[in-house]
Amino acid sequence: MSKVELTGRVSPYPMPVAILGVMTDEKPNFMTIAWFNRFNGNPSIWGVGIGKGKITLEAIEKHREFSINFPCSKQVVETDYCGIMSGRDVDKARLFKVFNGKLEHAPMIEECPLNLECKLHDLVDLPRAVLVLGEVIAAYSNDSFMTGGVLDPKKIDPILLTQPDNHYWTIGDIVGNAFEIGKNLSK
Repeated sequence: MSKVELTGRVSPYPMPVAILGVMTDEKPNFMTIAWFNRFNGNPSIWGVGIGKGKITLEAIEKHREFSINFPCSKQVVETDYCGIMSGRDVDKARLFKVFNGKLEHAPMIEECPLNLECKLHDLVDLPRAVLVLGEVIAAYSNDSFMTGGVLDPKKIDPILLTQPDNHYWTIGDIVGNAFEIGKNLSK
């Protein structure tokens, strides 16, 4: 088997999709994100890549707060809309029941299975984007998305994005237990 050289812009795996919440002009605003992940466990710090010039980035720089809302597959249309429309032009909050937790400038979406409230930890300047690092102050969910008191990915039914084909997906089946199945190879 021979390898084929790819560009550095390759995106080999589906990425989880979420909706970032901020306050712009004292109104809730939401932006779809897929370039994000947890970067630290304790304290829990999440990073989000946001393009320079976005109204969402301006709001985070101003208020130093934001939310990360994890939609389910039933919300794929609203999620896509929040990614293709600018908060400068439309009121995206009209699509959702909006609530606040402990932070004044981190609006969250009631319908989403999981919500994280974040305080800005740091900003990292990149060539065309800014990596926004936020510390989770509080997390919210409903019992209906849990099994045995733990979040259940099947019940959450998250949206995944593949690029460059730009398709939305849902998760598949469990293929093994992490930190367990590989132990057999050491025998």
